[in-house]
Amino acid sequence: MRTFNLVLKRLMDFFGSLVGVIIISPILLIIAILVKLNSRGPVLFKQERLGKDGKVFKILKFRTMVVNAENIGDGIRVKSELDNRITKIGKVLRKTSLDELPQLINVIKGEMSLVGPRPPVVYHPYNGYANYPEGSKKRFSMRPGITGLAQVAVRNSVTWDERIVVDNEYINKFNVWLDIKIILFTIIQVVNKESVYGNLNIEVSEDELNV
Repeated sequence: MRTFNLVLKRLMDFFGSLVGVIIISPILLIIAILVKLNSRGPVLFKQERLGKDGKVFKILKFRTMVVNAENIGDGIRVKSELDNRITKIGKVLRKTSLDELPQLINVIKGEMSLVGPRPPVVYHPYNGYANYPEGSKKRFSMRPGITGLAQVAVRNSVTWDERIVVDNEYINKFNVWLDIKIILFTIIQVVNKESVYGNLNIEVSEDELNV
């Protein structure tokens, strides 16, 4: 049954993302133009992340901060939406999670899934896949997701190690119906504009804010 669910999940990921990109292509174009006009730099932010089985890939997001933000001010720490490294259009994109849309391309390519544990940067919370505790590596047994159980359950209100526990719980309980429920809860959170900053000042990279 798990194998059937995994096959169905991949089919839903591929065709759902492909149709989604086609439908929202005008929105993607408008956002790209606004990002380009709002500040100097590339439209997309690309960063190396750890994917399935610890394989490194480049995640795609609309750029929401000034170029070289990680080496300015508070570095990889983003305390709130008042951070002056965040561009004007970037604040809107982060609040609405529209900056995540380019990750549909990652899903089509098979690097990500619509639902799964969020892919961490290669150096945080552990420096490289090999340095993760054995129990924590379980979260990498499935493709990382645009959204996931940790995102709808705890957001950024807990530490990374606590989120890994939730990620492993998702791996254990995975089925397509659970994915559908997580997607629905994610939509509700976006509509309600819940804070993505949580209650803790968690160290994050430029595009880790919406993890």
